[in-house]
Amino acid sequence: MEREYDELRRQQERLKQELKSKRDAVRDTSFEAVVKRQNLVPLSNTAYKPRTRRILRGHLGKVYAVQWAQDSNHLVTASQDGKLIVWSAATGSKLHAIPLRSSWVMTCAYSPSGSLVASGGLDNMCSVFNLRSNEIPIQCKRELSGHTGYLSCCRFVTDDRILTSSGDMTCGLWDVETGQFIGDFAGHTGDVMSLSVGPTQQTFLSGGCDATVKLWDIRSNSCMQTFHGHDSDVNAVSFFPNGYAFGTGSDDASCRLFDIRSDQEMIKLASPQISCGITSVAFSKSGRLLFAGYDDYNCHAWDTLRGEHVYTLAGHANKVSCLGVSPDGSALCTGSWDTSLKIWLIN
Repeated sequence: MEREYDELRRQQERLKQELKSKRDAVRDTSFEAVVKRQNLVPLSNTAYKPRTRRILRGHLGKVYAVQWAQDSNHLVTASQDGKLIVWSAATGSKLHAIPLRSSWVMTCAYSPSGSLVASGGLDNMCSVFNLRSNEIPIQCKRELSGHTGYLSCCRFVTDDRILTSSGDMTCGLWDVETGQFIGDFAGHTGDVMSLSVGPTQQTFLSGGCDATVKLWDIRSNSCMQTFHGHDSDVNAVSFFPNGYAFGTGSDDASCRLFDIRSDQEMIKLASPQISCGITSVAFSKSGRLLFAGYDDYNCHAWDTLRGEHVYTLAGHANKVSCLGVSPDGSALCTGSWDTSLKIWLIN
């Protein structure tokens, strides 16, 4: 049996090399060559560096997840103190503190309208809460149960539909109102760690412990493309603002940019001085910068065109476990295992 597995692995590697050869054969130029012709000014030469606008304190455990609301003022955070907290970024005040049934939370999400938030973790469920409820404290509106592994990520597509990813190697689409499971996305061969919904809400990306990223069509429940390149778990994935590319972060200490239309890896963002894993990634409004949270307690900013390290945002006392850029592009929020969150002015 072991010999058969070894032979299958060899066949898999041969097929990967064949695919890479075919991609290389149709590549008429390189991303680096195109960028070089533009004579772009290095962003590292600019004097501007983001500063901390506000520190959000209130969680008593490790912060695991954060997401901004569409209004760029509110955000929701999840911590292993067993609480979801909804914050006002402008004032730093806590608007809601929602107790969770399980403290082992790993993800949270804000609905497009701002009326719902969701969370999930080691309880294998996605719990949805209505912020417009008159209950104190707010009670769970819907529990979406069906995964057989932990819930690693959840993202609203619309107020009525939400995507989940799980340690059972699948992603799921749910009807929030009825609680029905309406879409199964299977294809990863390892735990699925992250999700990103496309600008059209018709596609999404998933990154997994099989070191791949898959592009899915929500309408047909089918995998459209699979992207290889990383050498370890893909912990984070994020669509480029125009939806034609995406960025990733991995335990192999690199971020990478992939172009969907050409089915190619465009650039690898890494430094010999940074050897730790990446937990989260997010693009600036223009897409010129990619922010990445690292296990070295820092957030590093990369120039996505020149492939250069631009600056480091330091200040946390433990790993940066999550981050997000506000929809208007004005602010970055980083969350850490040190129980705090920081809001940085980036524009």
